Amino acid sequence: MALHVPKAPGFAQMLKDGAKHFSGLEEAVYRNIQACKELAQTTRTAYGPNGMNKMVINHLEKLFVTNDAATILRELEVQHPAAKMIVMASHMQEQEVGDGTNFVLVFAGALLELAEELLRIGLSVSEVISIFPDSGHFNVDNIRVCKILGSGIHSSSVLHGMVFKKETEGDVTSVKDAKIAVYSCPFDGTITETKGTVLIKTAEELMNFSKGEENLMDAQVKAIADTGANVVVTGGKVADMALHYANKYNVMLVRLNSKWDLRRLCKTVGATALPRLTPPVLEEMGHCDSVYLSEVGDTQVVVFKHEKEDGAISTIVLRGSTDNLMDDIERAVDDGVNTFKVLTRDKRLVPGGGATEIELAKQITSYGETCPGLEQYAIKKFAEAFEVIPRALAENSGVKANEVISKLYAVHQEGNKNVGLDIEAEVPAVKDMLEAGILDTYLGKYWAIKLATNAAVTVLRVDQIIMAKPAGGPKPPSGKKDWDDDQKD
Repeated sequence: MALHVPKAPGFAQMLKDGAKHFSGLEEAVYRNIQACKELAQTTRTAYGPNGMNKMVINHLEKLFVTNDAATILRELEVQHPAAKMIVMASHMQEQEVGDGTNFVLVFAGALLELAEELLRIGLSVSEVISIFPDSGHFNVDNIRVCKILGSGIHSSSVLHGMVFKKETEGDVTSVKDAKIAVYSCPFDGTITETKGTVLIKTAEELMNFSKGEENLMDAQVKAIADTGANVVVTGGKVADMALHYANKYNVMLVRLNSKWDLRRLCKTVGATALPRLTPPVLEEMGHCDSVYLSEVGDTQVVVFKHEKEDGAISTIVLRGSTDNLMDDIERAVDDGVNTFKVLTRDKRLVPGGGATEIELAKQITSYGETCPGLEQYAIKKFAEAFEVIPRALAENSGVKANEVISKLYAVHQEGNKNVGLDIEAEVPAVKDMLEAGILDTYLGKYWAIKLATNAAVTVLRVDQIIMAKPAGGPKPPSGKKDWDDDQKD
């Protein structure tokens, strides 16, 4: 008879074997704060123009060399539940604004670090969090990026239209004043819906059957060419016979495997994707000034080009010596495009380089001094948290952070609200951000502060962590094992 070991009395009695339970300030709150601080510290050194790169190798063993916080977090797959809340806030910033993800992490980490100081001197969680504040039309998808290995970044260019890393299917490689028919089906003979059997008794019947197929294909391609269409884009395979007739009627053939690319091309040229090989009417055809096959480096590309600059979609052709470099430049382009999107919604801008954060810290501190009771401590710590941004910029630039922050406060006390950190100077120095043209979007700052504060408050509100026993089941195979290896054992 097995020996029965009774469980310890209390909350643990209610849980299954293997479950974990943490509660109280020491076990739950401080642990959560520590995890979030570690996460913020990781990305803090990547903040700003002089931020360091991180080398991240994800679960698929793909290498990323970047200082983009959104990419670092996405590839790290953070598991700690409290740190995940900060990561979620960062993802929300990415969706809402498209930039400023690192600001959310660094600011939330600073809020929690200062909240921990207040908790350790005796304030309750509710007294700390009660002071923290509560919570145009432009499509980002219209800017496409095509990455082509080779040359350097300065060889990159912008093109009004679309670029695909493809080759044309037929002999025609260039068309001016293109009328484009787009098909989402294969460019092939029609296949019957139901299966059928054809019984052929003589060689003559076989010849007539083949000729019938050829005549049908000829008629289909001729009908498309007769509508004026001189470029056909298909989303499926291209049959050899169809290719022959396309060359015969001087029709350029391009094959795109991706349905997303097909949709974007339809949007660019104003075409309608047809599900069957029927001749398109005028309204269903797209128009483009030129379609041509070109060679960029050693890569063949098909270019759909608009001469006018009022097209719906533009493509940035990125060049670079390595894939990692081009990936990083693509993320920078994405941030820039998202900033433009934010400006179409709200044109307001605020000074960058830590100027806005120091001014907020100064004004919130002044407000805190007018408040009686314990709440003034939380208000002043909230203000102090804003110092982390100019501090991170200074540390990453290799200058003394305390000296810079003292100078910034002194200048802001004199009423110079636009003065921020001069990262180009070799000594701790400040300059007017408005005159230097270093600005941040108002919406980006607004959402970053709001999301970081909400995430910090959510983490602080947790006083118990209850983790159920992980589900059982077979474990995945470890490492890349060759299936033939077990034969050699």
